Amino acid sequence: MTTALEIGQRLQNGELCAEELLSESLSRVKALDKDLNSVVGLYEEQAFEQARAAQKRLDQKQPLSALDGVPTGLKDLLCALGQRSAAGSKMLGSFVSPYDASAVAKLRAAGAVMPLRLNMDEFAMGSTTETSFFGQTKNPWDLARVPGGSSGGSAAAVAAGLVPYALGSDTGGSIRQPASHCGVTGFKPSYGAVSRYGLIAYASSLDQIGPIAPSARDCAAVLDLISGADPHDATSSGLAAPTLPALGGDLKGLRIGLPEECFGDGVEHAVRERVLAVAEALKGLGASVERFRLGGLEYAVPTYYIIACAEASSNLSRFDGVKYGHRAANAPDLSSLYVNSRTEGFGPEVRKRILLGTFVLSSGYYDAYYLKAVKAQARIRQSYESAFARFDLILTPVAPSTAPRLGESLSDPLKMYLSDIFTVSVNLAGLPALSVPAGLDESRLPVGAQLIGRRFDDKTVLRAGDAFQRATSFHSLTPPIHGGARHAS
Repeated sequence: MTTALEIGQRLQNGELCAEELLSESLSRVKALDKDLNSVVGLYEEQAFEQARAAQKRLDQKQPLSALDGVPTGLKDLLCALGQRSAAGSKMLGSFVSPYDASAVAKLRAAGAVMPLRLNMDEFAMGSTTETSFFGQTKNPWDLARVPGGSSGGSAAAVAAGLVPYALGSDTGGSIRQPASHCGVTGFKPSYGAVSRYGLIAYASSLDQIGPIAPSARDCAAVLDLISGADPHDATSSGLAAPTLPALGGDLKGLRIGLPEECFGDGVEHAVRERVLAVAEALKGLGASVERFRLGGLEYAVPTYYIIACAEASSNLSRFDGVKYGHRAANAPDLSSLYVNSRTEGFGPEVRKRILLGTFVLSSGYYDAYYLKAVKAQARIRQSYESAFARFDLILTPVAPSTAPRLGESLSDPLKMYLSDIFTVSVNLAGLPALSVPAGLDESRLPVGAQLIGRRFDDKTVLRAGDAFQRATSFHSLTPPIHGGARHAS
């Protein structure tokens, strides 16, 4: 799989033309996406204007960035000027954004060409991209399986070669898990490294925007473009250092921990073996690897779903059918307008999480549920702080299994929620984490390994991922729909 940076370099060398590159990307969308359903919005006219402007700069040897002229896709909950930004929901099905999200504005300023809106679980609530109002997305490796979620459209589009990279968002694993299931690289930055302004919120204390791309090096390049403090977002920070210049070299002296809890009986054999093989590869690059007990992970999933649903209940209260969004017809009074608009506008998974969040925040239950969850979150953070006193990175699987079949997770929601067991604690602690392809299982489905680092030490996470990928070729594997899978050496 050709990386985004390689394509950017070929544009700057004059080997590629930005307009022809965009045409090729759109041709692949029209040929392949009828099977995938990863694209929910196509903005050809806007994109060709951007490509023509990029080519003019390239001809003048004045590129705005290493990715100037390279096409990208945006997860459907990132606001972009003049594009429908629906968050995968009927509620916002007619909302055309009047402004750019900060991350989108930064990509635009770096010369990005943005033709695609990419499918997602409705309001990012799901792990399979099956709850979207615009239909389910399918996995390029096996069309009978899910791509993961909630950024499944972004991961599927990159894996299928529709765009060289894409933006997603990660509230509890929504970049890393679909990247793992689709055999691409996904990075969840430290909380605060990237502004959330213009991101349609699910859970504000957990949401983070990040890249999905073929390689860790691509993710570093995108992160350097979109990160930094933003006056529109008080939680954003300028503490994250540029990552791309830090890549290269071996991993001598790096200490990596393997939590015992993440390699138990609940993990598929192939997943466990592939991730342990990553540990051996990292040892071969100079790192030391040691098993340890992390502690607190047993609280991660219930803690995450209480906090995330409580914040969703608050965040989604603004969608009431009055100011914007879906408005029910023929409501006899204001109360009926609210109820009908929200009942019609939200899908069943979103309604369920709003109700759960409202319940845990309600009088009489706040102390029993929400307050306990906040205390458990503090304990999980302390567990990571203790671990990072000993280690520079933590290595785990991304998910206990490879991609499930379509419909399996919706028929067993508890199983779907438990599939987030290795990712949600990272969001609760605000840490950076990278999903890297680790090979295929016996069914030729991708397995992902997760590298977790200290908050705002994003560059060490990406440096380790880049070193692993320079020593292996798993990230170069392509699914059958891409044009024929290749075997890793």
